[in-house]
Amino acid sequence: MKHYNFLNSPTIDQVGVDDRISRITARSIKKEAKMQGLMMALSMIDLTTLEGADTEEKVKQLCYKAHHLHDSMPGLPSTAAVCVYPNFVKTAVHELKGTNVKVASVATAFPSGQSSAEVKLLDVKMAVDNGAHEVDMVISRGKFHSGEYNFVFDEIAMIKEACGKNVRLKVILETGELGELDKVRRASDIAMFAGADFIKTSTGKISPAATLPVTLVMLEAIRDYYYETGIRIGMKPAGGISNSKLALQYLLMVKETLGGKWLTNEYFRFGASSLANDVLMQVVKQKSGIYQSGDYFSKV
Repeated sequence: MKHYNFLNSPTIDQVGVDDRISRITARSIKKEAKMQGLMMALSMIDLTTLEGADTEEKVKQLCYKAHHLHDSMPGLPSTAAVCVYPNFVKTAVHELKGTNVKVASVATAFPSGQSSAEVKLLDVKMAVDNGAHEVDMVISRGKFHSGEYNFVFDEIAMIKEACGKNVRLKVILETGELGELDKVRRASDIAMFAGADFIKTSTGKISPAATLPVTLVMLEAIRDYYYETGIRIGMKPAGGISNSKLALQYLLMVKETLGGKWLTNEYFRFGASSLANDVLMQVVKQKSGIYQSGDYFSKV
């Protein structure tokens, strides 16, 4: 594994980031491109339920929605994945058999990440043994803030090894707790060099969650890592992305920073279940000229 001095991660120009975001949010997306973007966004959503009150029935309903987004409208894509706790992975795998929807599982003492290595590995093993295609882990932010970067690196590498060759690892940085953009860049570099297949902003359990500036910094880290290694890493902003306009701005930023090869659900995801219905309402508006009430769309 390539040695990397994480103290050498580049510093971030806050003014430059703000200027780039202001130019992206000022852009207007026309009708044909807008419809293409909306359909793309639907195909990139990880429908998620991560609540203490989750039940098998709720997970089954979520799985149904993942590949039946709006039955009265043919031609819609499936979502990319369904994301659940490890104890619901087996249910989700069964419900999604025969579809192209992946099953993702959070692990490593989600959302705090505060547990022993043994417990975290058992969490991952349960998800993988039950058939998860993807694992979403959280980094040890306390160790990161203490400057123990090698600990964070080694833990990610350990979890990646536990996932095996066929299970993709998404590493959650919980950027709302990291604070400064310089720290977001450093955590991104650590995660990628340790073996992450995706880097992800947030657990969705704290505020702020995903933001455009944070995501831009992470996309630039992915770009630089690709230039250095030739390895393409995925990106997943999660939490706080609830409307179509914002989702399209994220897609525009991905295209302008990384290029069209990242504009597939293999390399870009939205962790935003509530986004699906807003996108569906916009799709109906584009096709019919009128908004459908939110009552016409399932809430799960």
